[in-house]
Amino acid sequence: MKDGIRVSEIFGPTIQGEGPLIGRPTVFVRTGGCDFRCRWCDTLYAVLPEYRDEWALMTPAEILARVDQLAGGAPLLVSLSGGNPALQPLAPLIELGKGKGHTFALETQGSVAQPWFAALEWLVLSPKPPSSGMATDWQAFDDCIAAAAGGPRCALKIVVLDDADYAYARMAADRHPALPVYLQVCNPAPMGAAAGSSGEIDIDDLMRRFRWLAAKATADRWFAATVLPQLHVLAWGGRRGV
Repeated sequence: MKDGIRVSEIFGPTIQGEGPLIGRPTVFVRTGGCDFRCRWCDTLYAVLPEYRDEWALMTPAEILARVDQLAGGAPLLVSLSGGNPALQPLAPLIELGKGKGHTFALETQGSVAQPWFAALEWLVLSPKPPSSGMATDWQAFDDCIAAAAGGPRCALKIVVLDDADYAYARMAADRHPALPVYLQVCNPAPMGAAAGSSGEIDIDDLMRRFRWLAAKATADRWFAATVLPQLHVLAWGGRRGV
């Protein structure tokens, strides 16, 4: 299947729980496969090769048919997630979906640039901080921004677990002052869907982390940053498909 896309799951409509589109109704198309292995990844089922048998190889038309079914035929925001969706051949899906009035947002760590980034409405770049255990290739990251030039709105979304992550976020924002920056509270434990547990989340702990991050950014007079919780986790805990 020349134009096949590896899909871990398609679900919604729900709301986007993170980043610049938080609260927006969306259908998620989560692709399978990733070039990173973040310590606190909450979607290991879309990352690790041992889950490959659970991924479906789908054509753009098959994916769009499922999106349209979920959306009742109405145009809406389609969130392309993963794993790392930049590894998949998504250009035909985006073209087909835009022809039906859908808009597309993609979230990636910025490790792989694709020319079809320019066809998106939103490119959310989420470079991974020290707590992830991954290193950022800033040249590859800059290539992603260049690939999107003249196309989508771009934004930085950086997960923050601790002081080192916060310093990293400030550095990343300083490197790209033209991009709006969203600080996302880190959930240090994998979600239940990834860990094989019941999906119970310590909401009190997450809110303490949110208050810490909000206080740190305001005390630092970093007024350009938007500080966000994981809205979907607050609403539904660690359950998949919501």
